Amino acid sequence: MAHVLPNSDPKPRATPASNSSEFLQGAKATVPMIIGAIPFGIIFGTLAESSGLSLLGAMAMSLFVFAGSSQFIALGLLATGVGPVIIIATTLVVNLRHLLYATALVDKVSHLSHGWRAILAFGLTDESFAVVNNRYIERTDTNRAHWFFLGSIVAMYSNWQLCTWLGIGLGELFPDMTNWGLDFAMSVTFLGMIIPYLRNKPMWLAVISAAVFAIVLRDLPHQLGLVVAALSGICIGYASQQIELRINFSKAANGQNKGSPL
Repeated sequence: MAHVLPNSDPKPRATPASNSSEFLQGAKATVPMIIGAIPFGIIFGTLAESSGLSLLGAMAMSLFVFAGSSQFIALGLLATGVGPVIIIATTLVVNLRHLLYATALVDKVSHLSHGWRAILAFGLTDESFAVVNNRYIERTDTNRAHWFFLGSIVAMYSNWQLCTWLGIGLGELFPDMTNWGLDFAMSVTFLGMIIPYLRNKPMWLAVISAAVFAIVLRDLPHQLGLVVAALSGICIGYASQQIELRINFSKAANGQNKGSPL
């Protein structure tokens, strides 16, 4: 029979993750997202010159904007000769979804300094949110989770810059790259991000309603159909969640009343 020393712990304790290990774990967890984003970044680079954006402007957009969907919309609007005010307003509306991401993570990063929060806010993308939010949900040790967040951002940001450079170079060698169907990889990546969250009725209603609105309104100019679809899906999903909460609250209240002796 094994004996345990009086002051020894019979169960080994997990070694807390270091900053560097959290950083590497965040970068590693983002690799599947990066694979799907590679064709997306390359296509952006190939489209830049044909849309009227200089090569320097394309790189500056990837460096300082770092928002794939908004960059593509900006290129499309530039190609049609739309003014800067419309471009800024349209991309602002498209990026409003990041407010939802920030709302979900704000309590997790509220203890950090303003500098940390500014960096994490700049690097917050669809892909990083999916990875980082999952990290916060699955693990309770969150003291160093912001390093995981940073690792995901650095991996995604580096990939986006590299792919933009590749796209600019390859666009001159293969002018018809946009017809190769490489953008399909990004659609698959987004599906992979969304499916794990389809765990309840409000989420299903949000996704299905947004898909229906996107199909019905696909002919609206400036991709406004996607904006309306996204906002409609959010509103329907939120309304469904509130209805479920009220129904459950009502059932709980009725159950307490029935069990009361009065």
